[in-house]
Amino acid sequence: MDKLTAGVVVFPGSNCDRDAYFALEENGFKTRYIWHDFDQALNYDLIFIPGGFSYGDYLRVGALARFSPVMKSVEKYVLQKRGLVIGVCNGFQILTEVGILPGVLTVNSSQRFICEDVEIKVNNFETPFTNNIDKKVLNLPIAHKEGRYIIRENTLEPSQIVIKYVENPNGSFEDIAGIINKDLNVFGLMPHPERACSKVLGNEDGNLIFQSIRRYLSSGQSVKN
Repeated sequence: MDKLTAGVVVFPGSNCDRDAYFALEENGFKTRYIWHDFDQALNYDLIFIPGGFSYGDYLRVGALARFSPVMKSVEKYVLQKRGLVIGVCNGFQILTEVGILPGVLTVNSSQRFICEDVEIKVNNFETPFTNNIDKKVLNLPIAHKEGRYIIRENTLEPSQIVIKYVENPNGSFEDIAGIINKDLNVFGLMPHPERACSKVLGNEDGNLIFQSIRRYLSSGQSVKN
């Protein structure tokens, strides 16, 4: 079987793109960067939208990145079910700004930037992103000021809430740390799995998410199913 491929989208201001690249390569993906002005079809098994401060996060987090040409390509990629998309931190914020995922991310209830390791509970093990996780609680780092997930009219099905905080650090609705879309091909989360994938870092829990993605994509299951 050919090696699975992953594309890491890079905006001006992204700062977790190299972490994502490293984590994906460590987990067996042939990885390439995708610049924000790319406007053609995305031919990858996985698209990774990393954390950072896209376009400086001026106006509102992710609000300018949503207009990048590459996000039109990501929308088509999702609608055509060409593969999986994962958005982490600023990537999650961008996916909600575009409307690919419901809800919004706003300022933490503490009004402060938070950078720490947190425990998260896996609420749904039956997704392409969590199927290989073998424990209920993971330890992952967070680093954000706008990580409080809110949704005005809760249209989320319980199964769409993939991970929750054990101790809610930012005031998110129902302790939500990450959600999936109804087609199960887009996952957004505020914790950073790409920063927890090496013994050198003292934490490898993030690999469980990347291994789940690999398992799903390697299983021959069509995303279109």
